[in-house]
Amino acid sequence: MSLLERIYFFHSRIQEASYPNASDLAAEFEVSTATAHRDINYLRDRLLAPLAYSPQHTGYYYSQENFRLPFEESAEIMVFLGILSTIAGELGLEQLPELSQLQQKLGALAFPGKKNLEQYIHCEWIETEPVDNTVFQSVLTGLLDRLQLSISYADGSPDTPQRTLDPLKLLHYQGRWYLYAWCHLRRARRLFQLSRINTAQALKDQTSHAMAADDSSLTGVFGIFKGAPIGTVTLRFSGHAARTVRRQHWHPEQELIEIPEGVQLTLPVADEREVMMKVLQFGSQAEVIRPARFRRKISAELAKMSERYTLETTP
Repeated sequence: MSLLERIYFFHSRIQEASYPNASDLAAEFEVSTATAHRDINYLRDRLLAPLAYSPQHTGYYYSQENFRLPFEESAEIMVFLGILSTIAGELGLEQLPELSQLQQKLGALAFPGKKNLEQYIHCEWIETEPVDNTVFQSVLTGLLDRLQLSISYADGSPDTPQRTLDPLKLLHYQGRWYLYAWCHLRRARRLFQLSRINTAQALKDQTSHAMAADDSSLTGVFGIFKGAPIGTVTLRFSGHAARTVRRQHWHPEQELIEIPEGVQLTLPVADEREVMMKVLQFGSQAEVIRPARFRRKISAELAKMSERYTLETTP
C-alpha cells in the first residue's frame, strides 16, 4: 500500500476520534512500526497536521479543528473520476476490475465514507470515434517500451500503405485520440488519429526519435493541426460571442484585448482550418481581421455557403 493510502487511513481514524497510533497503522497495512512512525512524522512535518498525542487514549488526535488533507473533498478529484469513466467507456475498458479498483481507491482517499462518486459527474464529448482496443494496446506498448510501430492507416487515399512509426506522444483532443509520431515513410513528424489505424503492431526495433523535455511542437500553436507556426490570426468577436470568448482560454500564448465592439483575439497557428470552423461557429458575431489572405478565404467560403442556401432543394 502507498504512503498516501496510509496517510488517509490514519487521518480518517483521527476524524472518527479513534485515537490511532503507530501500532494500529502497522497492523492495518502490514508494515513495520518504524515505517508507521515515519508516516506519522510525514503527516505532522510535511503536511502540517496539528497532531497531538494522548497518553490517556494511547493514540493521536488533532489539536485544531477543521484540518483537511490535500485533495480531501476535492472538486478536481470528482471531475477526474468522471473523466476517467468517460475515457474508459470510449475505449471499452469500463468493465476492467483494475479500473473499478482505481475509482474506488481515489474516491475513498478523497471522500472517506462516500461511494460511487462518479455517478454525480457526467462528462460528454461529441463526434467521438471509437478506437480498437488492440490498436490502443499496441500503441501503448510502443510508447512505453520505445519500440517502433508498424501500422496500416486509412488517410483517405485509395491505398493504405504500411507505415513504420517512432511513437512520441499520445494525445486526447476534443474527444478523439491521436498518436504524435515520426513517420519513416514521410520522414517527418505526423499526427495519426487512432480510430483510423486499422492495425498496429509493436516491432522489435527501438525508436530513433524522441521529444525533448522543452519541445513545444504540440503546444506552440492553436488547435489539433500541429507543426511550425505559419503566423498568427486575429479575430474580432461581438455580442454573445464576445461574452463567451472573454471567459475562454484558447491557447497559452493568446492575446485577448477589449475593444469597443467586444474582444479581439490573436493566436499562433500552424493551420487555419480549425480557426475557420471556430469563426463559422459564431456566425456574424465573429470576424477575421488578419491576415488578409485568411480573411479572403473566409469570405470565399461564406459566398459558397450563401449560394448553396439560395438554391432550391429537392426532396
